[in-house]
Amino acid sequence: MSEGDERRDHDPADQPPPDFAESLRDIGSTAKASLGAAADSARALRSLMAADLSLARVAMGRALAFAGVAVAFGASAWLFLMATLVALLRNMGLSWLMSMLIAAGISLVVTAYAGWRAMHYFDHTRLQATRRQLARLGIGELSDLMPTPDSPQSARETAKDLRENVDQMPKQQSNDIDITPP
Repeated sequence: MSEGDERRDHDPADQPPPDFAESLRDIGSTAKASLGAAADSARALRSLMAADLSLARVAMGRALAFAGVAVAFGASAWLFLMATLVALLRNMGLSWLMSMLIAAGISLVVTAYAGWRAMHYFDHTRLQATRRQLARLGIGELSDLMPTPDSPQSARETAKDLRENVDQMPKQQSNDIDITPP
């Protein structure tokens, strides 16, 4: 019979209880090891975050530079395109005024569409889902208006109702903080 089998055959009740001081030392050493591992993890996460932020900062600068180049060349291409359209319309017999008005009208339509889409995407920067969930936990300006975490009522539906009845919604909290509609 091997030593491992021998240990399994013995009843744990037959063995003497561990010494109290030894148990405390074991708990202390385990706690120190756990704390050390947590500190090592925090240091590694801090290093990773610092490296990631550094990379993001450099990438943001380069992205802005290339975005500037893209805007400049896109604008000049649009101007050439509109000049070509005006020349084509002028060649077809339209007056200078009508040719330029048509080009300006096309530019205004594209501008209005792009502005409308930009407003749509800026709406996503309001972090609506996060604000709703924080409000359910009692955090933030909407906490008095949202259902509690144990409520079966949907926070999304409550926010939708608040947006539809925004004129009935309070404008400030009791501590004079403005409330932004969800």
